[in-house]
Amino acid sequence: MNALVALCHFCELHGPRTLFCTEALHPPSPSPSSQTGVPTPGDRDRDCDREGEGLTMRANSSATQRNEMCEGCRSLPVSHPGFVSIDDETGIRFLSHQHPRQSQLFSVVRQACVRSLSCEVCPGREGPIFFGDEQHGFVFSHTFFIKDSLARGFQRWYSIVMVAMDRIYLINSWPFLLRHLKLTIQSLQSTALKVFDGEQGVCPQRAVRMNSVFSPAVFPHQRSGNAARSLTSLTQHPNLWASLHSSFSWLLKACGCRLTEKLLEGAPTEDTLVLIERQTEQEEEMSCWDRADEGSSKPQRHHSENELVPDFLCDDAKLDELPGPKFRSLRHLRQVLGPAEFRQLAWHVLMGNQVIWRGADRGLIQSAFVVLKSLLPVGCVRSVPYSAQYEEAYKCNFLGLSPDVPIPAHVSSSEFSVLVDISTERSCESSAVSDDDVCSHYQFTISSANTQPTDRGPALLNKLEVALSNENLSVDVVSHCLLCLKEEWMNKVKVLFKFSKVDGRGREDTQKVLALLGATGPGEEDNVRLLKFWMTGLSKTYKSHLMTAVRGGERSPSQ
Repeated sequence: MNALVALCHFCELHGPRTLFCTEALHPPSPSPSSQTGVPTPGDRDRDCDREGEGLTMRANSSATQRNEMCEGCRSLPVSHPGFVSIDDETGIRFLSHQHPRQSQLFSVVRQACVRSLSCEVCPGREGPIFFGDEQHGFVFSHTFFIKDSLARGFQRWYSIVMVAMDRIYLINSWPFLLRHLKLTIQSLQSTALKVFDGEQGVCPQRAVRMNSVFSPAVFPHQRSGNAARSLTSLTQHPNLWASLHSSFSWLLKACGCRLTEKLLEGAPTEDTLVLIERQTEQEEEMSCWDRADEGSSKPQRHHSENELVPDFLCDDAKLDELPGPKFRSLRHLRQVLGPAEFRQLAWHVLMGNQVIWRGADRGLIQSAFVVLKSLLPVGCVRSVPYSAQYEEAYKCNFLGLSPDVPIPAHVSSSEFSVLVDISTERSCESSAVSDDDVCSHYQFTISSANTQPTDRGPALLNKLEVALSNENLSVDVVSHCLLCLKEEWMNKVKVLFKFSKVDGRGREDTQKVLALLGATGPGEEDNVRLLKFWMTGLSKTYKSHLMTAVRGGERSPSQ
């Protein structure tokens, strides 16, 4: 990760100062110039290393001559070479010293240090905050206090900053950085607290200060004497800087490995946006559980909510790994169930009704869900692959049940659900079932209280059935055809959402828009139901962007 981590301190005499920096140096790429005597990037890096060490030495020595540096402002001695760690896998070197190795980074880190300990502070002066700009970089800062029996208020002010030029990358890493920086800060605070308690037990400073005589002449000498305490003396940690080097180096490496760039051709689809949002929500949820006290009893999360994201993210990989017979594609499912039964089932899926499969073969049911979920956008899918009890429709629209689970009466009589019962032929109960024996070994019974005809629409299903019935089209071609149909109708959903929900147009205007979208005519009722159901699958990113754009347009005329 192209970033830098630094530990900063607010000295009572000299103000904000940088104590310790860790940066990552990527290995140079081989070039023909290395064979012609021209200095290579590696040579320049080594020169920069020496330049950085000289910069630190010059800063320390000149400051000492001017009496502008005390023990509290210094981490490593002037003659200390610093710390270096090398990642064997990538060849990246992690260098740590009091100041960065490059003069350009020196000013950037210096500004981040000053801002983190002066103006850019969260309420309470202790906690995380984000600030920065394109010119000087963006900063994730976490300020904290360290106990000191000789300091004013019995504590000193520190901050750990991470500086990077990539704002999006740094913001996306906020939960990860906050979780691990808190561990480092808590370790420093707990170690310093033990030293503080020991010193207070020997000589309580509060009583000494209350009994001492205050005078303006003596006060500056008292302050200068108490200000020269280093972090090493506050924690009594002999290998403090080596430990911080290890922590900061691991943080830079781990933060760079957890997020990877992915090349997208064109704008990301709604499915991609929804998957990113669900993955982010899952990471935040895991972060909250990690922060919970280990001793407290953790409430169990409902399995249906817990399985939503992993179930959909791993569908393609799970389909080939499922044991026993399974459905391989929509065409295979249509051949097994029959055209009429398949259309009825697909109609319920597209309308947003609850689809229930009940049987003993868990792998077969899960493969059916993997195939059927390809008909819907990712945001419209809420799945419970297999359960020992019935789950309500608001929790899931795909539900797998064991054979002995009863269906509630209000569900059996509802037109917004469909039940697929799977039974095994008696002659095959004891014999092994192969992957190609779904038709001969299982019987499927589809039942629903719906009385509406399913042979008129929606138009998406009509076009899909034409593609499925055409044997000249391969399974891959049908999959791409379905993807194009979904994108076409998802664009119609976006137009309808903007027109009806955001702009708040009336029913007559909405009907005109439906006509322009090609949603009227035969199967109009089914088309409208599909559009309204798919509207619930729009990503939060798209909705937020649309609302922001609309509000900005409303404000612009007044401005």
